[in-house]
Amino acid sequence: MPDIVVTEFMDEAALDALRARHEVHYDPALVDQPDALLEMLAGARALIVRNRTQVRGALLAAAPRLEVVGRLGVGLDNIDVEACRARGIAVCPATGANDLAVAEYVVCGVMMLLRGAYHASPEVAGGAWPRTRLMGRETSGRTLGLVGFGAIARQAARRAVALGMRVIAHDPFLNDADPAFAAHEARPVALDDLLAQSDAVSLHVPLTAATRGLIGAEALARMRPDAVLVNAARGGVVDEAALAAALRAGRLAGAMLDVFETEPLPGGGPLQGAPNLILTPHIAGVTVESNVRVSHAVAQAVARVLQEKAA
Repeated sequence: MPDIVVTEFMDEAALDALRARHEVHYDPALVDQPDALLEMLAGARALIVRNRTQVRGALLAAAPRLEVVGRLGVGLDNIDVEACRARGIAVCPATGANDLAVAEYVVCGVMMLLRGAYHASPEVAGGAWPRTRLMGRETSGRTLGLVGFGAIARQAARRAVALGMRVIAHDPFLNDADPAFAAHEARPVALDDLLAQSDAVSLHVPLTAATRGLIGAEALARMRPDAVLVNAARGGVVDEAALAAALRAGRLAGAMLDVFETEPLPGGGPLQGAPNLILTPHIAGVTVESNVRVSHAVAQAVARVLQEKAA
């Protein structure tokens, strides 16, 4: 039986570093084979996952020798951290390794949504020439509102400021006098004020009981009808049905979602066919470069824990 089981995609060079000292079973499709996964974990000391593998309940029970869980990313809502702690299982996220990738995705999304011209390829290819209708807006001089002001939001703020945007931010865990705001040229505001004042809102919060449905019908109603929304944080923070209704009613100018309540998205949900909506499959933090950084950071952390526990 393998020492290390990897259920989702990972950089090959990082895997080779683990293989040099451990028996590794790598199958990025294993996340979709629950029975095979449970069987594979019977003797495993380490499990490496991304966001889709649910490390809780039956999975943890099937892994009696498990010593460490490596998370190829930063969010831990798919891992029962308390249950792991109770069993002495270390949890190692790749903190900071994909911050740049997500920040670039956010700023790219804001620019695309404000410009509003990037759904026009079929029309233009078909001979239409809708120049007047597709006259969009510049990012310079606009206001970006960041809900949550952790490491990724701060990277996004740097890039937005460089584009000439004003940045406002809300983070209930930071005092308004926290030097991080001034260091990134962001003005702290209350959440309601942020929603009302922003040309673009980007979400940077984990999924918790407090943030689930944070951007629902009431919050969307506070936003300006010409504002746009980007969510590359966690699915469940945005009420997808409420967002689709706002887009269809013209109460919001556009949205870009990379994360969803259920992943992969089931077909035929409220988002299907909603106008001015860009959807991507949870890839904001995944670039060629960030995959290397994330994979190597997790491989090193997992190897270190295994070595320490074997000592």
